[in-house]
Amino acid sequence: MSKEWAYGPVVIYEKEALTIVQVVVRDNNVDQALKALKKKMQREGVFREMKLRRHYEKPSEKKAREDAEAVRRARKLERKRLEREGF
Repeated sequence: MSKEWAYGPVVIYEKEALTIVQVVVRDNNVDQALKALKKKMQREGVFREMKLRRHYEKPSEKKAREDAEAVRRARKLERKRLEREGF
């Protein structure tokens, strides 16, 4: 059984920074390589960024969304803290 290696660079543009993601394809197992690529892109936040960039978001809407996200994060942290303390 021979091992074949292929590198598939994917270019991700992120705030004027260029990130290249490479995935190793072993034994022509493309499904596993695609799964690894999707996982890396998910970790990098590419899918979320693409969803946000589908339509223009006004600065006021962006600020409101970020404020709401901060409130959700704070509530979640508080809930977890209370859960750890046994309340």
